[in-house]
Amino acid sequence: MRSILIIGGGISGVTAAVELAEAGREVILVEQSPFLGGNVVKMHNYFPKLCPPACGMEINFRRIRNNPRIRVLTGTTVQHISGPKGAMEVEVVTAPQRVNDYCTACGDCTEVCPVERPDNFNYGMGTTKAVYLSQPFAFPQKYTIDAEYCTGTACSKCVEACQYGAIDLQATTVQETLLVHAVITATGWKHYDPSGIGGLNYSLSPDIVTNVEFERMLSVTGPGEGKLLRPSDGKPPASVAFVQCAGSRDRNHLPYCSAVCCSASLKHALNVVELLPETNVTIFYIDLRVSGRNEDFLGRVEQADRISLVKGKVAVIEVSAESRGRGVVGTRLEKREYDTAAAAGNDSDLMVVAEDITSGKKIKKAFDMVVLATGIVPADGVPAMQTNAFGFYPAEQQEGIFPAACAKRPMDVSASVKDATAAALQAMK
Repeated sequence: MRSILIIGGGISGVTAAVELAEAGREVILVEQSPFLGGNVVKMHNYFPKLCPPACGMEINFRRIRNNPRIRVLTGTTVQHISGPKGAMEVEVVTAPQRVNDYCTACGDCTEVCPVERPDNFNYGMGTTKAVYLSQPFAFPQKYTIDAEYCTGTACSKCVEACQYGAIDLQATTVQETLLVHAVITATGWKHYDPSGIGGLNYSLSPDIVTNVEFERMLSVTGPGEGKLLRPSDGKPPASVAFVQCAGSRDRNHLPYCSAVCCSASLKHALNVVELLPETNVTIFYIDLRVSGRNEDFLGRVEQADRISLVKGKVAVIEVSAESRGRGVVGTRLEKREYDTAAAAGNDSDLMVVAEDITSGKKIKKAFDMVVLATGIVPADGVPAMQTNAFGFYPAEQQEGIFPAACAKRPMDVSASVKDATAAALQAMK
């Protein structure tokens, strides 16, 4: 029986892989980045039990390491899919593997590497060397070299420093045609870019961040090592605003609800008051859409003394001259250009203007930080896949191709794991 190919090495792809392999099937797991884990390993904690990523993902990584039926191809993209179920041909391309399996993750190479790169794992908040490990429990547990920033053969300091012969700067691209029984597409999601949302002024201040950036700021493996600090000056914020539906449920941006943003912001608000008991938090929302056990978060937030809920859409975030001109701690999303022009008549750092529907009044309130709850959009596409109007994969595909989890629609981690398991069962039939 031919292998089953899984495209995407996030929580849903990893789940499908271990379920299939432990049921006796051969699996090829393809991931375009150098490491498995997807979005989940970037999180501070995740639903429903608020586990840190190391809790669930490390167990799955161990299951992969211990199962010879799973072949993992990182740095690999799918170019073409053809043929019927049971006899499918998938063309894949693997980028040059400049660090091989002899690597022990000792880190000697990073100590001599002279080149810095933006840390994309932390959304640009900080840098790494051109040879790097994404995070402490990365899988595969070996370093990788960013070809965009590495000067290649002109600099071989890492080669000289590696006593295990694990670095080959002459490695080349590998093309391969895989013969498989079926394909599961678990390509996951990325967050919506709020730069073009008028009024929210994401690009004007480093203290206006997205929910995924905020998640990394909270994480012990993030740039703040578990300490919540403002990107602009490295100080704890005294007040934080959460802006729900930042671009979502908006015909000009994302016309749909991403299902998880409300629960995530409720969780973040509780995280803030646990880390900083004196900090005041306000959540501006249209509707708070939480269900199942996630409703418990809403109850806890409603009872919290320092968390306020305001039903009303934020119209604009005014950015003061002081906030615009303030320096950025570390490398703060280098592609964002902060306007240093003065904002006359505004003495506060970030001023949130919104409607309070309950009172029927317009409110204007200053905050040290603002977190935008941006929605979920599909990750990069896969050839031969049909998409709906929003770019997600409907369940109806050509025979033998099975979309899973957030490739189909926005889901939380718990739902993604269940849906990935269902896709694995369908692919086995």
